Amino acid sequence: MKVNIVEKDIKKVKSDFEIILTNSIEKLKDKEILENLGFEAKDESVIMLTEQKKIYVGCEENTYEAVAIAIAVAIRKLKTTKYKAAKIDLDDLDVKALVEGAILGAYKFDKYKSEKKKDKKQELIICTQKLTKDIEKRYEESILIAKAVNKTRDMVNTTPADFYPEIMAEVAKEIAKESDLEIRVEGEKYLEKNGMNAMLSVGRASVHESKLIHLSYKPKNAKKKVVLVGKGLTYDSGGLSLKPADYMVTMKSDKSGASAVLGVMSTVAKLNLPIEIHGIVGAVENMIGGDAYKPDDVLKAKNGKTIEIRNTDAEGRLVLADCLCYAQDEIKDIDYIFDFATLTGACVVGLGEYTTGIMGNNINLKREVVSKALEAGEYASSLPFNRFLKKAIKSEIADICNIANTRYGGSITAGLFLENFIYDDNKQKWVHFDIAGPAYVEKEWGYNPYGASGAGVRMTLNFLKSLAS
Repeated sequence: MKVNIVEKDIKKVKSDFEIILTNSIEKLKDKEILENLGFEAKDESVIMLTEQKKIYVGCEENTYEAVAIAIAVAIRKLKTTKYKAAKIDLDDLDVKALVEGAILGAYKFDKYKSEKKKDKKQELIICTQKLTKDIEKRYEESILIAKAVNKTRDMVNTTPADFYPEIMAEVAKEIAKESDLEIRVEGEKYLEKNGMNAMLSVGRASVHESKLIHLSYKPKNAKKKVVLVGKGLTYDSGGLSLKPADYMVTMKSDKSGASAVLGVMSTVAKLNLPIEIHGIVGAVENMIGGDAYKPDDVLKAKNGKTIEIRNTDAEGRLVLADCLCYAQDEIKDIDYIFDFATLTGACVVGLGEYTTGIMGNNINLKREVVSKALEAGEYASSLPFNRFLKKAIKSEIADICNIANTRYGGSITAGLFLENFIYDDNKQKWVHFDIAGPAYVEKEWGYNPYGASGAGVRMTLNFLKSLAS
């Protein structure tokens, strides 16, 4: 879907349809027709009047989410036809919501369809009588952000046979090349030599070598230094603590955290952000075999802490543990360190499948992150640490256990596990994003399609942009 913006009266712009967002039909010229057809101006309701060349869409509030969903609904309606163009009056609407809603709503993933429908060359024309520099900037940024989300969706949706650690590394190299970023890729010899035994053990039984990926964006006179760390389980069978068959389906999505980091890194240079940003990914496949790590093993992480393994399906936190240590050892004077992971089913139980769980030690930073997420159109909610849940991951034979001794508060105990690998200087700078819910949903929701949503990308870019202002 192509989205353009023009400085013209909408009446002078040629198109097949005009899209009209409305919260009431009472004052509309086509009120009688709409009433006869049973149209109600409610969110996600849409009707196409061919003779009038209009698409009416219900939009109950003038908020980012309502407008983005409404334009996505309209675009999906247009895509069911052979018509080529639709126009909409910017008026008092948010250009960001229109652009991102249209591009994200038009997304489809048909890589594995034997008969692909030819992608129609359709266009949305946003009309405004006064194209200010601010509107133009928001339009251009929104195009880049939406493309980054869709790039992330593509990575997550790709099957494990076609997207394993080496492929993730190749994708990272392509991103580095097109965005002029520095890149470093290390294999299992490096992990072993540098004491990254937690990450190394998780990937031990796979035929695909684990990869540590480090992308760097270093503009001159950077205002801040931010580190993003992503869980990149290109597939998770559960290891020897094997998942039930039904739970293995959708486990291609266990690379969503790493994919979000790569999606963000693909865009930061294009947005010309005056911030040094590092993207670090642990790309691993958790499989079974004679060389698999086992329940009862004790692993030593990069910072020297020992971990008792009681469940090999709690593997993402092991990968992140070593990647977080690597990040802090390699990068000095960090201002913020964020990690992203589809870490726990408990987070989905607690917050639902549309909301990211935000954890960390710094209450004010967590509030800021949640605020920036909501501004960007992503749901997020803070989950609190406490001293009593911290005791639940105590081990009798090692420093820490990879699962808690209670079934309650599973997302928080996973976050508390990761906190053991955050150095004292960075305790107040770290935030953990559990994106297990929104990263991959098996139904269409709002402007998100079936499958990957690209969770984490917009909220992170919005936070980074706020640092630049």
